[in-house]
Amino acid sequence: MPAPRVMLAAVGVALLLAAGVAGLERRLLTRARRSEDGNRMPLAPKLVMAQTRGEYAGPVTITVLIPAHNEEGCISETLASLRSQSLPPARIVVVADNCTDATVRLAREAGVDVFETVRNTHKKAGGLNQALHEVLPGLGDNDCVMVMDADTTLDAGFLEGAARRLTDDRALMAVGGLFYGEDGLGLIGQFQRNEYTRYQRDLRRRRGRVFVLTGTASVFRPRALRTVAEERGKILPGSPGDVYDTVALTEDNELTIALKTLGALMVSPRECTVVTEVMPSWSALWAQRLRWQRGALENLGAYGMRPQTFRYWMQQLGIGYGVIALGAYLVLIIVMVLATSTWVWFPFWVGIGMVFIVERIVTVWRGGWRARLLGLSLFPELFYAMFLNVVYLKGIVDLSLDRTATWKHIVQPGSGARVEG
Repeated sequence: MPAPRVMLAAVGVALLLAAGVAGLERRLLTRARRSEDGNRMPLAPKLVMAQTRGEYAGPVTITVLIPAHNEEGCISETLASLRSQSLPPARIVVVADNCTDATVRLAREAGVDVFETVRNTHKKAGGLNQALHEVLPGLGDNDCVMVMDADTTLDAGFLEGAARRLTDDRALMAVGGLFYGEDGLGLIGQFQRNEYTRYQRDLRRRRGRVFVLTGTASVFRPRALRTVAEERGKILPGSPGDVYDTVALTEDNELTIALKTLGALMVSPRECTVVTEVMPSWSALWAQRLRWQRGALENLGAYGMRPQTFRYWMQQLGIGYGVIALGAYLVLIIVMVLATSTWVWFPFWVGIGMVFIVERIVTVWRGGWRARLLGLSLFPELFYAMFLNVVYLKGIVDLSLDRTATWKHIVQPGSGARVEG
């Protein structure tokens, strides 16, 4: 057991670091809200409020874009969730990207518009750019755009909640969704649902301040998307005129950083919830999380150390520290087992394990009894945490060795499940 003085010092350093990061983030957010620098932060709330004072752009409407590549297994359910919204969308457009299945036919039979991409080689981002080039010019300031994944279903009040937020605050540039994992798929499914539940808890504690405008479902004002396209190649990386950076592996994360760089006000409110798919196998989960992690690191590399990316850099450093700490914890347990002929209960390490278990249970409490039961089990949760840590290390290694990152896009017959990596 470490000396009490050492433990107190460690706790003190951790608290000071957490408080410092939170305080600096709040200061940067306040500065962005009050900024009048139209060259560096054209979407800053103070500027937007001044420019729109006394103007009425009509009621908030929402046009929905659904990027889809061979989504016949889930597109009908997604469209049905849009039809059942308490506030119906003004228009639904399925952005069919190089589809070879029945996606286009099913969308047209459902009575929605279909935009088929032309010679697109830039995956989801490229398809959305083509669709937005057609859609954005005809939209007024309050005719908002929602981009949602084809494997996502919205809870009934999503659009109404987003429209209310955008109506109440004309400086608000985007509304992100909170996502839950779909039911089923046994233990691997529950691991992912627990992870998503913890993410929602973090956002609630941040009062909806956005980490990422998730690709599962997010709503944008046209002003925000047009400004991003105008600033590509200047303040922002990417090709001029494109809303999405086609080089980015995680286009939703990159767009979030782009909007923050421009001073945009964004929120992920608790009333805007969606249900998204969970990966059906460990190999599929590995591919998905490796893409997320590699994409996040590449986005930070593209933007560098800016005030708007400070927290993201701190998150990556925190993950790195967690990898070291968890690895050391497990190694010490193994060493103890191998070095002693009989099991010895060390109160300090038992206490550390109990703290971990309590944290795991409390943070998934809203997920129901299955989530709590899994949180109670120490080693399965440790295994999943270690799995994510290995993904993190693989992303670091691949990026360091300049290995080419690729998408893997596999449709599993009959399941509607899609694997992306």
